Amino acid sequence: MASLLALLFAAGSLLAHDAAAAAPTPITAQWRADLRYLATELPKRHVAPFWRLSRQQFEREVTDLDRRLPALDPDQIFVGMDRIENAIGDGHTYIRIPKDAPTFPLRFFRFGTDYRLIAAPPGSAPAAMLGARLVKVGDTPIAEAQRQLLSLTPAGETQPLRDVRATNLLVNGLILHGLRLITDRAVARYTLQADDGTRREIRLPAGPAPTTWHELPAAPPLSLQHPDLALACTELPAQQAMYCNFRSYRTLATDAPRMLAQIDRAHPQRLIVDFRRNDGGDFCLGLKYLVDPIRARPAINQDGHLFVLIGPRSFSAAMANAVHFRQLTHAILVGDPIGEKPNSYQEAREMVLPHSKWVARYSTRLYRFTAGAENLIRPDVAIPTPWQDYRAGKDPPLDWTLNVPIDAHLKPRAWPGLGKTPAGSEICEGDY
Repeated sequence: MASLLALLFAAGSLLAHDAAAAAPTPITAQWRADLRYLATELPKRHVAPFWRLSRQQFEREVTDLDRRLPALDPDQIFVGMDRIENAIGDGHTYIRIPKDAPTFPLRFFRFGTDYRLIAAPPGSAPAAMLGARLVKVGDTPIAEAQRQLLSLTPAGETQPLRDVRATNLLVNGLILHGLRLITDRAVARYTLQADDGTRREIRLPAGPAPTTWHELPAAPPLSLQHPDLALACTELPAQQAMYCNFRSYRTLATDAPRMLAQIDRAHPQRLIVDFRRNDGGDFCLGLKYLVDPIRARPAINQDGHLFVLIGPRSFSAAMANAVHFRQLTHAILVGDPIGEKPNSYQEAREMVLPHSKWVARYSTRLYRFTAGAENLIRPDVAIPTPWQDYRAGKDPPLDWTLNVPIDAHLKPRAWPGLGKTPAGSEICEGDY
Protein backbone atom coordinates (compact mmCIF):
# COMPACT_ATOMS: atom_id res chain seq x y z
CA MET A 1 0.00 0.00 0.00
CA ALA A 2 2.66 2.51 1.03
CA SER A 3 4.84 1.79 -1.98
CA LEU A 4 1.90 2.11 -4.37
CA LEU A 5 0.92 5.46 -2.92
CA ALA A 6 4.51 6.61 -3.07
CA LEU A 7 4.54 5.86 -6.78
CA LEU A 8 1.24 7.62 -7.31
CA PHE A 9 2.46 10.72 -5.51
CA ALA A 10 5.96 10.74 -6.94
CA ALA A 11 5.15 13.25 -9.66
CA GLY A 12 3.37 15.54 -7.18
CA SER A 13 -0.03 14.21 -8.20
CA LEU A 14 -1.99 11.03 -7.98
CA LEU A 15 -2.93 11.27 -11.67
CA ALA A 16 -0.90 11.87 -14.80
CA HIS A 17 -1.92 15.40 -15.67
CA ASP A 18 -1.91 16.75 -19.20
CA ALA A 19 1.60 17.81 -20.20
CA ALA A 20 0.36 21.29 -21.01
CA ALA A 21 -1.16 21.78 -17.56
CA ALA A 22 0.42 24.38 -15.33
CA ALA A 23 2.69 23.23 -12.52
CA PRO A 24 1.04 23.02 -9.12
CA THR A 25 1.16 26.23 -7.09
CA PRO A 26 3.08 26.17 -3.80
CA ILE A 27 -0.26 26.18 -1.96
CA THR A 28 -1.48 23.18 -3.97
CA ALA A 29 1.79 21.40 -3.22
CA GLN A 30 1.23 21.98 0.50
CA TRP A 31 -2.27 20.53 0.33
CA ARG A 32 -0.88 17.56 -1.59
CA ALA A 33 1.63 17.06 1.18
CA ASP A 34 -1.24 16.86 3.68
CA LEU A 35 -3.16 14.44 1.50
CA ARG A 36 -0.05 12.32 0.96
CA TYR A 37 0.51 12.19 4.71
CA LEU A 38 -3.10 11.18 5.35
CA ALA A 39 -3.08 8.60 2.56
CA THR A 40 0.10 6.91 3.78
CA GLU A 41 -0.22 7.25 7.57
CA LEU A 42 -3.91 6.43 8.05
CA PRO A 43 -3.61 2.86 6.67
CA LYS A 44 -0.46 2.29 8.74
CA ARG A 45 -1.87 3.60 12.02
CA HIS A 46 -5.48 2.43 11.97
CA VAL A 47 -5.78 -1.08 13.40
CA ALA A 48 -7.98 -2.26 10.50
CA PRO A 49 -8.29 0.48 7.87
CA PHE A 50 -9.98 -1.72 5.29
CA TRP A 51 -12.54 -3.55 7.42
CA ARG A 52 -15.30 -1.81 5.49
CA LEU A 53 -13.70 0.23 2.71
CA SER A 54 -11.52 -1.74 0.32
CA ARG A 55 -7.95 -0.72 -0.37
CA GLN A 56 -8.93 -0.01 -3.99
CA GLN A 57 -11.85 2.20 -2.94
CA PHE A 58 -9.59 4.10 -0.55
CA GLU A 59 -7.05 4.71 -3.30
CA ARG A 60 -9.77 5.88 -5.69
CA GLU A 61 -11.08 8.36 -3.10
CA VAL A 62 -7.59 9.75 -2.51
CA THR A 63 -6.87 9.90 -6.24
CA ASP A 64 -10.09 11.78 -6.95
CA LEU A 65 -9.45 14.35 -4.24
CA ASP A 66 -5.87 14.90 -5.41
CA ARG A 67 -7.10 15.52 -8.95
CA ARG A 68 -9.51 18.20 -7.75
CA LEU A 69 -7.21 19.94 -5.26
CA PRO A 70 -6.15 22.89 -7.50
CA ALA A 71 -9.78 23.99 -7.89
CA LEU A 72 -10.77 23.65 -4.21
CA ASP A 73 -10.68 26.12 -1.35
CA PRO A 74 -9.58 25.04 2.17
CA ASP A 75 -13.11 24.28 3.36
CA GLN A 76 -13.72 21.99 0.39
CA ILE A 77 -10.38 20.30 1.00
CA PHE A 78 -11.28 19.72 4.64
CA VAL A 79 -14.58 18.16 3.58
CA GLY A 80 -12.77 15.95 1.06
CA MET A 81 -10.26 14.65 3.59
CA ASP A 82 -12.89 14.20 6.29
CA ARG A 83 -15.06 12.25 3.86
CA ILE A 84 -12.16 9.85 3.26
CA GLU A 85 -11.67 9.36 7.00
CA ASN A 86 -15.37 8.77 7.62
CA ALA A 87 -15.48 6.24 4.81
CA ILE A 88 -13.21 4.01 6.94
CA GLY A 89 -16.40 3.44 8.88
CA ASP A 90 -15.98 3.61 12.66
CA GLY A 91 -17.19 6.45 14.85
CA HIS A 92 -13.73 7.32 16.18
CA THR A 93 -12.06 7.91 12.79
CA TYR A 94 -12.52 11.43 11.40
CA ILE A 95 -10.81 14.82 11.20
CA ARG A 96 -11.51 17.15 14.09
CA ILE A 97 -13.26 20.34 13.05
CA PRO A 98 -10.89 23.21 13.94
CA LYS A 99 -11.90 25.19 17.00
CA ASP A 100 -11.89 28.43 15.02
CA ALA A 101 -14.43 27.16 12.49
CA PRO A 102 -17.41 29.55 12.30
CA THR A 103 -20.65 28.33 13.87
CA PHE A 104 -24.20 29.62 13.80
CA PRO A 105 -26.00 30.18 17.12
CA LEU A 106 -28.84 27.73 16.58
CA ARG A 107 -29.66 24.25 17.84
CA PHE A 108 -31.48 21.65 15.80
CA PHE A 109 -32.68 18.25 16.94
CA ARG A 110 -33.92 15.38 14.80
CA PHE A 111 -37.34 13.87 15.45
CA GLY A 112 -38.30 11.10 13.05
CA THR A 113 -37.50 12.50 9.62
CA ASP A 114 -37.66 16.15 10.69
CA TYR A 115 -35.00 18.54 11.89
CA ARG A 116 -36.62 20.90 14.40
CA LEU A 117 -35.27 24.23 15.62
CA ILE A 118 -35.13 23.91 19.42
CA ALA A 119 -32.97 26.88 20.49
CA ALA A 120 -31.95 30.34 19.26
CA PRO A 121 -30.66 33.62 20.72
CA PRO A 122 -33.38 35.49 22.64
CA GLY A 123 -35.06 38.18 20.57
CA SER A 124 -33.57 36.96 17.29
CA ALA A 125 -35.53 36.23 14.12
CA PRO A 126 -35.02 32.45 14.51
CA ALA A 127 -36.39 32.61 18.08
CA ALA A 128 -39.80 33.47 16.63
CA MET A 129 -39.73 30.17 14.71
CA LEU A 130 -38.87 27.76 17.53
CA GLY A 131 -40.29 24.32 16.86
CA ALA A 132 -40.35 24.83 13.09
CA ARG A 133 -39.02 22.22 10.67
CA LEU A 134 -35.87 22.94 8.69
CA VAL A 135 -36.75 22.64 5.00
CA LYS A 136 -33.74 24.22 3.24
CA VAL A 137 -30.11 25.05 3.91
CA GLY A 138 -29.29 27.87 1.52
CA ASP A 139 -31.06 26.86 -1.67
CA THR A 140 -30.71 23.13 -1.00
CA PRO A 141 -33.72 21.09 0.20
CA ILE A 142 -33.04 19.43 3.52
CA ALA A 143 -33.21 15.90 2.08
CA GLU A 144 -30.28 16.67 -0.26
CA ALA A 145 -28.43 18.59 2.43
CA GLN A 146 -28.79 15.60 4.73
CA ARG A 147 -27.47 13.25 2.04
CA GLN A 148 -24.35 15.38 1.71
CA LEU A 149 -23.87 15.79 5.46
CA LEU A 150 -24.16 12.03 5.99
CA SER A 151 -21.05 11.60 3.82
CA LEU A 152 -19.17 13.24 6.71
CA THR A 153 -20.43 10.76 9.29
CA PRO A 154 -19.03 7.27 10.07
CA ALA A 155 -20.19 5.08 7.20
CA GLY A 156 -20.08 1.82 9.18
CA GLU A 157 -22.07 2.94 12.23
CA THR A 158 -25.83 2.85 12.77
CA GLN A 159 -28.14 5.33 11.06
CA PRO A 160 -29.21 6.94 14.38
CA LEU A 161 -25.59 7.79 15.22
CA ARG A 162 -24.99 9.15 11.73
CA ASP A 163 -28.15 11.26 12.03
CA VAL A 164 -26.85 12.70 15.32
CA ARG A 165 -23.54 13.66 13.70
CA ALA A 166 -25.28 15.16 10.65
CA THR A 167 -27.53 17.24 12.91
CA ASN A 168 -24.49 18.67 14.70
CA LEU A 169 -22.98 19.73 11.35
CA LEU A 170 -26.03 21.80 10.37
CA VAL A 171 -24.67 24.83 12.24
CA ASN A 172 -21.01 24.60 11.22
CA GLY A 173 -19.92 27.19 8.68
CA LEU A 174 -16.80 25.32 7.58
CA ILE A 175 -18.77 22.20 6.73
CA LEU A 176 -21.74 23.94 5.11
CA HIS A 177 -19.40 26.07 3.00
CA GLY A 178 -17.16 23.12 2.16
CA LEU A 179 -20.21 21.26 0.84
CA ARG A 180 -21.31 24.41 -1.02
CA LEU A 181 -24.60 24.48 0.85
CA ILE A 182 -23.78 28.13 1.66
CA THR A 183 -21.68 30.57 -0.35
CA ASP A 184 -20.13 32.40 2.61
CA ARG A 185 -18.75 30.39 5.52
CA ALA A 186 -19.71 33.21 7.92
CA VAL A 187 -23.33 33.66 6.81
CA ALA A 188 -26.03 31.01 6.51
CA ARG A 189 -29.55 30.97 5.15
CA TYR A 190 -32.07 28.54 6.62
CA THR A 191 -35.67 28.12 5.50
CA LEU A 192 -37.99 27.08 8.31
CA GLN A 193 -41.61 25.95 8.19
CA ALA A 194 -43.94 26.04 11.18
CA ASP A 195 -46.58 23.39 11.71
CA ASP A 196 -49.27 25.82 10.49
CA GLY A 197 -47.49 26.03 7.13
CA THR A 198 -45.82 29.43 7.67
CA ARG A 199 -42.41 29.60 5.99
CA ARG A 200 -39.61 31.98 6.78
CA GLU A 201 -36.08 32.36 5.45
CA ILE A 202 -33.53 33.23 8.13
CA ARG A 203 -30.21 34.86 7.23
CA LEU A 204 -27.82 34.47 10.14
CA PRO A 205 -24.18 35.50 10.71
CA ALA A 206 -21.78 33.18 12.48
CA GLY A 207 -20.91 34.06 16.03
CA PRO A 208 -20.33 32.77 19.53
CA ALA A 209 -23.00 30.84 21.36
CA PRO A 210 -25.23 33.17 23.38
CA THR A 211 -24.89 33.19 27.15
CA THR A 212 -28.63 32.52 27.37
CA TRP A 213 -30.90 30.70 24.94
CA HIS A 214 -34.57 30.94 24.01
CA GLU A 215 -35.34 27.26 23.75
CA LEU A 216 -37.86 24.46 23.72
CA PRO A 217 -39.29 23.07 25.84
CA ALA A 218 -40.05 26.19 27.86
CA ALA A 219 -40.27 24.09 31.03
CA PRO A 220 -37.47 21.53 30.48
CA PRO A 221 -37.58 18.11 32.14
CA LEU A 222 -34.81 17.04 34.51
CA SER A 223 -32.77 15.57 31.65
CA LEU A 224 -32.41 19.02 30.04
CA GLN A 225 -31.63 20.91 33.22
CA HIS A 226 -28.10 21.75 34.44
CA PRO A 227 -26.55 21.30 30.96
CA ASP A 228 -23.14 22.52 32.16
CA LEU A 229 -22.77 19.94 34.94
CA ALA A 230 -20.90 16.74 34.16
CA LEU A 231 -22.86 14.71 36.75
CA ALA A 232 -25.96 16.16 38.41
CA CYS A 233 -28.12 14.20 40.87
CA THR A 234 -31.62 15.18 41.96
CA GLU A 235 -33.54 13.59 44.82
CA LEU A 236 -37.21 12.88 44.09
CA PRO A 237 -38.81 11.94 47.41
CA ALA A 238 -42.33 11.55 46.00
CA GLN A 239 -41.07 8.76 43.73
CA GLN A 240 -38.58 7.42 46.29
CA ALA A 241 -35.97 7.99 43.59
CA MET A 242 -32.73 9.68 42.69
CA TYR A 243 -32.04 10.78 39.13
CA CYS A 244 -28.40 11.30 38.07
CA ASN A 245 -27.71 12.91 34.70
CA PHE A 246 -24.25 11.69 33.64
CA ARG A 247 -23.15 13.96 30.78
CA SER A 248 -19.35 13.81 30.95
CA TYR A 249 -16.40 11.88 32.38
CA ARG A 250 -14.24 14.98 32.74
CA THR A 251 -14.66 15.32 36.54
CA LEU A 252 -15.94 11.85 37.40
CA ALA A 253 -13.23 11.15 40.00
CA THR A 254 -14.61 13.98 42.15
CA ASP A 255 -18.26 13.89 41.06
CA ALA A 256 -18.89 10.17 41.67
CA PRO A 257 -17.94 10.14 45.38
CA ARG A 258 -20.41 12.98 45.96
CA MET A 259 -23.07 11.04 44.08
CA LEU A 260 -22.46 7.90 46.13
CA ALA A 261 -22.52 9.87 49.39
CA GLN A 262 -25.85 11.36 48.33
CA ILE A 263 -27.20 7.87 47.61
CA ASP A 264 -26.05 6.60 51.00
CA ARG A 265 -27.60 9.58 52.76
CA ALA A 266 -30.94 9.59 50.93
CA HIS A 267 -31.45 5.80 50.61
CA PRO A 268 -33.54 6.02 47.42
CA GLN A 269 -35.61 3.01 46.44
CA ARG A 270 -34.69 3.53 42.80
CA LEU A 271 -31.68 5.02 41.05
CA ILE A 272 -31.77 6.29 37.46
CA VAL A 273 -28.46 6.98 35.71
CA ASP A 274 -28.88 8.87 32.44
CA PHE A 275 -26.29 8.26 29.68
CA ARG A 276 -28.36 9.74 26.84
CA ARG A 277 -26.21 12.86 26.30
CA ASN A 278 -22.82 11.43 27.21
CA ASP A 279 -20.35 11.34 24.30
CA GLY A 280 -17.70 9.29 26.07
CA GLY A 281 -14.37 9.41 27.84
CA ASP A 282 -12.55 6.65 29.75
CA PHE A 283 -14.72 3.62 30.46
CA CYS A 284 -12.18 2.40 33.03
CA LEU A 285 -13.11 5.44 35.11
CA GLY A 286 -16.77 4.55 34.70
CA LEU A 287 -16.11 1.01 35.94
CA LYS A 288 -14.08 2.23 38.90
CA TYR A 289 -16.20 5.15 40.07
CA LEU A 290 -19.74 4.22 39.01
CA VAL A 291 -20.39 0.62 38.02
CA ASP A 292 -18.39 -1.14 40.75
CA PRO A 293 -19.53 1.08 43.65
CA ILE A 294 -23.19 0.79 42.65
CA ARG A 295 -22.79 -2.96 42.19
CA ALA A 296 -21.54 -3.09 45.79
CA ARG A 297 -24.73 -1.46 47.15
CA PRO A 298 -27.31 -4.27 47.41
CA ALA A 299 -30.11 -1.95 48.49
CA ILE A 300 -30.11 -0.35 45.04
CA ASN A 301 -28.51 -3.14 42.98
CA GLN A 302 -31.57 -5.35 42.67
CA ASP A 303 -34.29 -6.04 40.13
CA GLY A 304 -36.56 -3.06 39.54
CA HIS A 305 -34.48 -0.58 41.55
CA LEU A 306 -31.70 0.37 39.12
CA PHE A 307 -32.24 1.91 35.67
CA VAL A 308 -29.86 3.21 32.99
CA LEU A 309 -31.24 5.54 30.29
CA ILE A 310 -29.63 5.17 26.86
CA GLY A 311 -30.01 6.57 23.34
CA PRO A 312 -28.22 7.29 20.05
CA ARG A 313 -25.92 9.88 21.67
CA SER A 314 -24.56 7.45 24.27
CA PHE A 315 -21.15 7.14 22.64
CA SER A 316 -17.85 5.35 23.22
CA ALA A 317 -17.22 4.99 26.98
CA ALA A 318 -20.88 5.78 27.66
CA MET A 319 -21.87 2.87 25.44
CA ALA A 320 -19.31 0.64 27.14
CA ASN A 321 -20.35 1.52 30.68
CA ALA A 322 -24.02 1.07 29.84
CA VAL A 323 -23.12 -2.47 28.80
CA HIS A 324 -21.06 -2.89 31.98
CA PHE A 325 -24.05 -1.89 34.09
CA ARG A 326 -26.05 -4.50 32.20
CA GLN A 327 -23.34 -7.14 32.69
CA LEU A 328 -22.46 -6.59 36.32
CA THR A 329 -25.57 -5.20 37.99
CA HIS A 330 -29.34 -5.62 37.95
CA ALA A 331 -29.73 -2.47 35.83
CA ILE A 332 -32.52 -2.26 33.29
CA LEU A 333 -31.74 -0.27 30.12
CA VAL A 334 -34.50 2.15 29.10
CA GLY A 335 -34.92 4.45 26.10
CA ASP A 336 -33.69 4.09 22.50
CA PRO A 337 -30.97 1.86 20.99
CA ILE A 338 -27.42 3.14 21.34
CA GLY A 339 -26.06 4.64 18.12
CA GLU A 340 -22.54 3.25 18.21
CA LYS A 341 -22.12 -0.40 17.32
CA PRO A 342 -20.89 -2.31 20.41
CA ASN A 343 -18.46 -4.46 18.44
CA SER A 344 -16.40 -1.80 16.74
CA TYR A 345 -13.03 -0.12 16.37
CA GLN A 346 -12.24 2.37 19.15
CA GLU A 347 -9.37 3.69 21.33
CA ALA A 348 -8.70 6.70 19.11
CA ARG A 349 -5.29 8.24 18.62
CA GLU A 350 -4.44 11.40 16.70
CA MET A 351 -1.98 12.67 14.11
CA VAL A 352 -1.41 16.22 12.86
CA LEU A 353 -1.33 16.96 9.13
CA PRO A 354 1.89 18.86 8.33
CA HIS A 355 0.54 21.88 6.43
CA SER A 356 -2.97 22.54 7.72
CA LYS A 357 -2.29 21.25 11.24
CA TRP A 358 -5.67 19.55 11.12
CA VAL A 359 -5.99 16.72 13.62
CA ALA A 360 -6.84 13.36 12.05
CA ARG A 361 -8.13 10.62 14.35
CA TYR A 362 -7.89 6.85 13.87
CA SER A 363 -8.86 3.77 15.88
CA THR A 364 -6.29 1.42 17.37
CA ARG A 365 -8.30 -1.36 18.99
CA LEU A 366 -11.27 -3.63 18.32
CA TYR A 367 -13.70 -4.01 21.21
CA ARG A 368 -16.50 -6.56 21.46
CA PHE A 369 -19.16 -5.60 23.96
CA THR A 370 -21.71 -8.21 22.95
CA ALA A 371 -21.59 -11.75 21.63
CA GLY A 372 -25.13 -11.65 20.29
CA ALA A 373 -25.99 -11.99 16.62
CA GLU A 374 -27.10 -8.36 16.42
CA ASN A 375 -24.37 -5.72 16.63
CA LEU A 376 -26.57 -3.27 18.51
CA ILE A 377 -27.32 -2.33 22.12
CA ARG A 378 -31.09 -2.30 22.50
CA PRO A 379 -32.88 -1.17 25.66
CA ASP A 380 -34.72 -3.69 27.82
CA VAL A 381 -37.66 -1.28 27.71
CA ALA A 382 -37.90 0.67 24.45
CA ILE A 383 -39.48 4.10 24.95
CA PRO A 384 -38.96 6.78 22.27
CA THR A 385 -39.51 10.51 22.75
CA PRO A 386 -41.68 11.88 19.93
CA TRP A 387 -41.70 15.55 18.99
CA GLN A 388 -45.00 16.40 20.68
CA ASP A 389 -43.80 14.97 24.01
CA TYR A 390 -40.48 16.81 23.74
CA ARG A 391 -42.22 20.09 22.95
CA ALA A 392 -44.51 19.64 25.95
CA GLY A 393 -41.52 19.13 28.25
CA LYS A 394 -42.17 15.44 28.76
CA ASP A 395 -39.46 12.79 29.04
CA PRO A 396 -41.18 9.43 28.44
CA PRO A 397 -38.20 7.17 29.34
CA LEU A 398 -37.55 9.01 32.62
CA ASP A 399 -41.26 9.25 33.40
CA TRP A 400 -41.61 5.49 32.96
CA THR A 401 -38.77 4.72 35.38
CA LEU A 402 -40.27 7.05 37.98
CA ASN A 403 -43.77 5.62 37.75
CA VAL A 404 -43.27 1.88 37.35
CA PRO A 405 -44.20 0.17 40.65
CA ILE A 406 -41.17 -0.54 42.82
CA ASP A 407 -42.56 -3.97 43.71
CA ALA A 408 -42.97 -4.96 40.05
CA HIS A 409 -39.74 -7.03 40.32
CA LEU A 410 -38.73 -6.13 36.79
CA LYS A 411 -36.01 -8.23 35.23
CA PRO A 412 -33.78 -7.36 32.26
CA ARG A 413 -34.54 -9.10 28.98
CA ALA A 414 -32.49 -12.11 27.94
CA TRP A 415 -29.22 -11.04 26.30
CA PRO A 416 -27.37 -14.02 24.78
CA GLY A 417 -23.61 -13.95 25.08
CA LEU A 418 -23.44 -11.35 27.82
CA GLY A 419 -20.58 -12.45 30.08
CA LYS A 420 -19.81 -11.66 33.70
CA THR A 421 -16.42 -10.11 32.92
CA PRO A 422 -16.76 -6.52 31.70
CA ALA A 423 -15.70 -6.19 28.08
CA GLY A 424 -12.44 -4.31 27.64
CA SER A 425 -11.58 -4.51 31.34
CA GLU A 426 -8.26 -6.16 30.51
CA ILE A 427 -6.87 -2.66 29.96
CA CYS A 428 -8.22 -1.41 33.30
CA GLU A 429 -6.78 -1.85 36.74
CA GLY A 430 -8.75 -4.10 39.05
CA ASP A 431 -9.71 -7.75 39.39
CA TYR A 432 -12.81 -8.83 37.53
